[in-house]
Amino acid sequence: MVSRPPSVDTLASSLDTGTLPRALLVEVARRAIETSRSAGVDPEVTARAETARLSGLRPRRVINATGVLLHTNLGRAQVPPDAAAISEISAAGASPLEFDLSTGSRGGRGAYAHALLTAITGAEAALVVNNTAGALLLSLAALAGERSVVVSRGELIEIGGSFRLPELMAASGAHLAEVGTTNRTRLKDYRKALDSSVGAILKVHPSNYRIEGFTDAASFAELGGLAHDHDLPFIADVGSGLLDSRVPWLDGPPPTWLAEEPAVRQTLTDGASVVLFSGDKLLGGPQAGIAVGSAEAIDAMRAHPVARAVRIAGPMLDALGATLELYADGRGSDIPFWAMASLSEQQLDARCRSVLASAEVSATVSTDRSLPGAGTVPGMGIRSPVILVAGDVEPMWRSLLDGPIPIVGRRDERGLIVDLRAVLPSDDAAVASALSAACR
Repeated sequence: MVSRPPSVDTLASSLDTGTLPRALLVEVARRAIETSRSAGVDPEVTARAETARLSGLRPRRVINATGVLLHTNLGRAQVPPDAAAISEISAAGASPLEFDLSTGSRGGRGAYAHALLTAITGAEAALVVNNTAGALLLSLAALAGERSVVVSRGELIEIGGSFRLPELMAASGAHLAEVGTTNRTRLKDYRKALDSSVGAILKVHPSNYRIEGFTDAASFAELGGLAHDHDLPFIADVGSGLLDSRVPWLDGPPPTWLAEEPAVRQTLTDGASVVLFSGDKLLGGPQAGIAVGSAEAIDAMRAHPVARAVRIAGPMLDALGATLELYADGRGSDIPFWAMASLSEQQLDARCRSVLASAEVSATVSTDRSLPGAGTVPGMGIRSPVILVAGDVEPMWRSLLDGPIPIVGRRDERGLIVDLRAVLPSDDAAVASALSAACR
């Protein structure tokens, strides 16, 4: 039998960790006491478990040692320092978000980012919204209206959060016209579907999965030509935000793991009316949905009522502009994602051994594979030396999470894996200290 529960105020005071606000602790205490009365459980145990859960959800800095460079659960791309700084300035005070300082009059929202995007991609015009799903919704609503949109059955994707393309298309008012089969959709399948009811052609990069074996798919260039011949908009959702397949911001040839990834500049050349992509994937910036393409298509999107509903926040827009400046200046290699992805095996091996020497733990340096992540380049990885600690994995992994700066490693049948590719070199000492504590 459960004893009489404490008062809400008493229980809330006992839960105070110095981080969670008083109002939240009072609500936790109140609910725990209600549960104790209905379910006969100890309110203090319930309240402390909920307090721990909420503390774990509170925003804070963590170290990503999973080897997934664009880890969706850990915030995807680490933005460049200049982008983080300008975002903070914009969020903490006034900024010329829709004000032209040169004329002293109202300016267009995102005008600077749009100018950078057209310069970098060669597009006639650009528009930035809150995310790529928003950009796709807007493009369908503005360019197809309530007409049919032709898309391959092999591209009717579902990604994280149960986002399904057919449902998003229905929400836009457009009608889905499926063509081909799951594994084979040829140009003639699209051509046969083109009648007076069709308002646009859509091609979606699968992003987070790959179909292998007996497959066939119409290329962006083929669909660009078909759309042009029938005077239809061609919407190309390339997803990941690789700006140029030549990757001119890196020394040497393009990385082999990018071989099959569609790129924005080349897809525009292939005849897309509008190309859609993410800001926080291979572009290496903040969350954003980016559309570049013909002035006619972008103007139609900008004028549509949905554009207001998917508008990007000012600080994110400013952070995107700072990221794009690096590409425009030829300094794309300074963007954290590309700096991490292009680290050599020799550099990583030396860092792993240095961390192990400082930690003084029994572990080995093993060869593994880091992943770009966030649904980009599915099935591809980057060869990487990693720290492998054999033994009872769960308590070591949990210890890393519970440290002063939580460190998220990876677990598999071999043991605990700490991959330094997505870890800033300045954090190596923190990783060494945490490993030493975890492996005692």
